[in-house]
Amino acid sequence: MSSIPEFAELLAGATKSAVHLEMRDVYFANPRFHAWTDGERVDWDDRASWWRPYHQTVADAVARGVTVRRARIVSEPVTDYIAWEYFQTRANVEAGEVVRWLPRHQAWDLLLPGTDLWIFDGRLMRVHHFSGDGEWISKELCDDAAIVGQHAAAFEQVWQRAIPHDQYEVK
Repeated sequence: MSSIPEFAELLAGATKSAVHLEMRDVYFANPRFHAWTDGERVDWDDRASWWRPYHQTVADAVARGVTVRRARIVSEPVTDYIAWEYFQTRANVEAGEVVRWLPRHQAWDLLLPGTDLWIFDGRLMRVHHFSGDGEWISKELCDDAAIVGQHAAAFEQVWQRAIPHDQYEVK
């Protein structure tokens, strides 16, 4: 595939489901993470201060009947970045995502993809590539039914073991 649509376009085209698998303990740094490490906290009562276009894109998809699930495989004790993601996950949940966490030591016997990914309607996969320090490198699409099916099956194995966000405790 020569041109890779942006995430919002891919999610807008989904009719049933979008699943996201995250497996890194550190992603690229951003100003919101640094503000959090400096002690700033989101005022959850001031939605305009934290609601982003991403959240609206998810909320729109969920309103159309698309189920959006995110599973995160994390090392414990968690990194500062994952602790921040855990804190920020409230925004994802309020947008309509269902989020679960799987401690890495509970995933040792699963055959997992080599990188983070999104799968839309079980038929199209967007793969994310990062450098060792978590910087974004590139993305690619895959619509090969066999490959997407293998990755979708891996996601479902993670999902079955993972702990719902409201029950997971950051360690």
